[in-house]
Order: sequence, then structure tokens, then C-alpha cells
Amino acid sequence: MNIKSLLLGSAAALAAVSGAQAADAIVAAEPEPMEYVRVCDAFGTGYFYIPGTETCLKIGGYVRFQVDIGNSTNDYNDDDWDAWTRGRVEITSKSDTELGTLTGFIAIHGEASRDNSGSSGSDNFYFDEVYIELGGFKVGDYLSWWDNDLPGELDLLSNQTRFTSVSYTYTGETITAMIQADEISTPKLDNGQEFGIQGGLRAALGPANLELLGAYDNDSEDGAVRVIGSIDAGPGTFYLSALWSSDPSVYYEDAEWTVAANYVWKATDKLEVIPEFQYFWNTNVVAGSYDGGGDDWAAGLTVNYQITEGLRSKFAVGYGHEADEWAGLVRLQRDF
Repeated sequence: MNIKSLLLGSAAALAAVSGAQAADAIVAAEPEPMEYVRVCDAFGTGYFYIPGTETCLKIGGYVRFQVDIGNSTNDYNDDDWDAWTRGRVEITSKSDTELGTLTGFIAIHGEASRDNSGSSGSDNFYFDEVYIELGGFKVGDYLSWWDNDLPGELDLLSNQTRFTSVSYTYTGETITAMIQADEISTPKLDNGQEFGIQGGLRAALGPANLELLGAYDNDSEDGAVRVIGSIDAGPGTFYLSALWSSDPSVYYEDAEWTVAANYVWKATDKLEVIPEFQYFWNTNVVAGSYDGGGDDWAAGLTVNYQITEGLRSKFAVGYGHEADEWAGLVRLQRDF
């Protein structure tokens, strides 16, 4: 065998071995496509689809720094001012069903320790609102319509506003109607569990809006009725409210009658100025009832300023005639 034959035989053998190895080679599987988070615009801005579902999720909240000024606003020390910080996280889930929009809402709400010792289990940290909503039905622990008072910081048009409740809301083109049953918890040695009923109507009439709200406290066997009206006027909106309370109840306890008014002046796109005034008739409370006399009034000013997108500030100052005291607050809040 000559050298040429040997080289040709070796090349043929190597080709055969290489062909066999190529036939037996392992082919790596292609990676499965990754499902990226998709924007959900069916329920407004800020929602995204939970991967693998048709449920939309939104996460928001705020961080607030505030200084309260005045003895009546400070329950934490013997001075006339107190600085504190709050954090809030809101989680909203929504999905379309054959029965309407299904909503779940959780708001976690807490404040850092007032003595600067850091957060602890004793801090005011709780679920501010937790509820389920389907169509017009709503169940859970949440803020009622009584929490929707006038803009600003100084009016007194409600007492307790958060209850464990069951409600139904009908929303039409110009009319909104609501009925709600509230659990009212009283001390164990008193009446135990009681209930309250509240209902309301809202109407949008062009540049004007009207809200009528009534409530009955089965524990105290008393009720209250409140009306709030607003109308666009000039560079802002004028608000007027009147409230009657048969006697102190869980819904209202500050006076038998009160009238409040303010004007929300949009000075610029970022600056809002709100002068406020409220008058009270029959503020004296003896043995759980109004005993006559004791009129009072309060006046003040709230200024809101949008520093930049997501960051706003608030300054409020007010004077109470009966207490002969000034009080106010300075707030900085980062919304997200």
C-alpha cells in the first residue's frame, strides 16, 4: 500500500465517523417565549394584566409628611405642634364578568412612631379599606359617603365614616342612588352589635351638583340629614352644605344644625385657594342630647399647590370661636 492509498483511506474513515457523530448530535430546544406584562387600558390608566390571567391590577398610594399646629390637633405631646409621617399602599384588582366589573381593593395605611423610635407593632398601622365590589354591590370595610364632605381641611360635616358595610349603588346618566347597611359596634357591657342605615342621592345638573345623604343610628335611635351643593362660578367652584342631627349619633355629633360654605378658587393650574366658613347652632351635649344654646362658628383658609407631577403641598389654618384657638397644618405628599 502506498502513501496515497493510505491517506485516501484515512480521509474516508474520518468522514464516516464525523457523519455518524453529526447524526447523533443533540439539538437544544428553543426557549419558550416569555410572557411580558401587558398594559390594561380597560379600566383607566395604571392597570396591567396579571400574567396568565385576564385580571387587571393597579398599585398606588402616597407618602405624606405633615406638621400639625395647635393644641387641639396634637394628642401626642404637651406642646402645640407635632410632626409625623404616613405611608399608604393601595392595590386594586378588576376584571370583566358576566355580572359586571369585579373589583377587589386593599389599602394598607400606617404612620411612623410619633416618638421617633421607628415603626413597631403598636403603631397606627391597619387596613384602611378592604372591600369586594361586583356591579353595584359592595361588601367590606370602607369609607362611606359621609367621608365626602367639602374640599379643604376645616369643615365638620361627619363623625364616624368607616364601617363594615353592605351597599348597593345605582349609577345613571345624571342620578346616582345608594343604600347601605352598617355594623355599629358598641362596648360589650353596653348594647353589643347594632346597625345603622344610610342612603343617598346625587344629581349632576350641568354646572351644578347636588348630594342628599341621610342616616339612622339604631343604637342611639337618632339620625342625621346632610345636603351638599356645588356650582361652577368664575375661576372656581362654590360649595354650600347644611346638616341637621336629631341628637348625637355615630354619624354626626357636633351640633343640632350647621351650615358650611367655601369657594375653591383655581388661581393657576397648580395653585388652589379655599376660604372656608362654618356656623353651628346648639352645640351643647348633655347626657347624649343637645340641650339648647351653645352656638359656635369657625373660619379658615386652605392652600393647595402642585409642586411637580406626583408631589403636592397643602397649608391650612383656621380659627374656632368657642375654643378661641388657632390651628393648622403643613403637608407635603408624594403620590404614586
